[in-house]
Parts: sequence; C-alpha cells; structure tokens
Amino acid sequence: MTDPALDSLTTLFTGPGAASGKPLYLHTSPEFAMKRLLAAGSGPIYQVCKVFRDGEAGRYHNPEFTLLEWYRPGYDLQQLMDETVELVRFVLGRSATPSERLSYRDLFLKHLGFDPHRISIERLRQYAIDSSVAGAAHMQIVDIDTWLDLLLTHCIEPRLNSGMVLVYDYPASQASLARVRPGRTPLAERFELYLDGMELANGFHELADAAEQRRRFHKDLEERRRESRHTPPLDERFIAALKAGLPDCSGVALGIDRLLMCIAGADHIQQVLSFPIERA
Repeated sequence: MTDPALDSLTTLFTGPGAASGKPLYLHTSPEFAMKRLLAAGSGPIYQVCKVFRDGEAGRYHNPEFTLLEWYRPGYDLQQLMDETVELVRFVLGRSATPSERLSYRDLFLKHLGFDPHRISIERLRQYAIDSSVAGAAHMQIVDIDTWLDLLLTHCIEPRLNSGMVLVYDYPASQASLARVRPGRTPLAERFELYLDGMELANGFHELADAAEQRRRFHKDLEERRRESRHTPPLDERFIAALKAGLPDCSGVALGIDRLLMCIAGADHIQQVLSFPIERA
C-alpha cells in the first residue's frame, strides 16, 4: 500500500527461493486482493479479516484490528450507503437510528462556515489557531488537505455525536482509490460513515482505470520520498487486474472493533480487544 496516510508492518520471508530474505508486508486492507478477485469474475464478495497498520495505537486505533470489507458490482455510491446504513442499524438492533447525509462541502459549511473547496491554506491555518487546535500556530503544513483533515478531526468530528452521519463527495485530491467525477469542482466518489461521532466505515465508487491508478501510486511514492519514508514496491498484479477489467462496482470497509465499541458502550478500543498492543 503506497497511501501516505498508512504504514505497513513488514516481515522477512526466508523460505525457498529467498535465501537472503524477501521483505513482505502485512496487508493494511484486503482491497487489492479482493479487486483482483472481482476482475476475475467473482461477483459480489465480502471478507472479515485481520489487518495491520504500523504506528497506530490510541483510543480508536490498534496496530492489529478486524475489518469487514465488501464489494457490490453494479452499485453506485448512494446504493452502497443505503446498504451500509441498513447493516449498521441491524447489527445495533436500532432500526430507528437517525442518519444524515452531507456532502464534504456542506459538512464544513454547516459546522465551520466555509467552503473547503474555496479556501486558502492561510485561512485554514488561522481558523485552526482561532479554534485553539493544539500547536496550530507552530505547524509547518504546506498542503490544504492536511489542514482540512486537522479541522475535520478536531473541530467537526466531536460535533457528530448523535446517530449516523454519512459524508460524501470529497475533494478530488482525497480520492485515494475512488473515481473522480469531473465538473467545475471535480469530486471524489467516496463516503465515510460516522456513528455517534466515531468514523466507522470508508467507501468508494471504485477506480477502474489502470493508468490513472498507476499515476496516483507514483504520486504517493513521491510524497513518501519527500518525507524520507519507506517506499514500498507497486503492486503490479493489482495494476494488471485493473487493466484486465474491473467491473463497475462500489466497495466499503467497516471497522468491526469500533462497531463493537458502539454496541458495548466502550470508550476505548482496548475494551473490546482480547490482546491490544499493550498486552500483546
């Protein structure tokens, strides 16, 4: 995974054909492998699995956690949002749990009063300072998305504390593996689901263009090099699967441990894990 927001845990394979050791990566998501299956004609698929992310530990994070991921050929993003809400309501046993849908733009307009697609880094920095975001005055952040994410996590998420909120139509620069819908303001066809203020799921109308995906991967690697971080090899088998033909589909990943937190009324992920990193 090249995503600059994620870091993989690595291991060394010393079996046949790798006498000097071959570096391998514990997956941060089953996404690439599942899309290879979709390209091979699997049809709708889901998986519940352990995933691993280095450097993540805290109230909502553990380096090893459980993910439910599924893909629906023929579904658009709105259909997948409908299904995700229905599933969460069923699991919670709360069919009347309210849900609200807001575009990324409307989310910022509602809670912070500005259009995130029409704002400068200088104004974002000042807003963070005026909102008493810790250390904002001394942060040397040079890209808009990092400032937006900082304000989202520190100033907006604490206000999403009742029911489900689905945020969609993210900036194109935050598309990751989602399609970008062209227009006066190009928008990433992705959504995130918040439950009682906690991010629970992340879904995409999946990008199927192999050349565009390769371009995004190289952009990720350039960013990682600028930050003097590890640059993993490209997953050429995944690129080849896209080139062979990924069906038009949408997919979503949902954090099982966080869902359990909501069911149990827990305020820390350690309360729903048998062996969190501190007791592993």
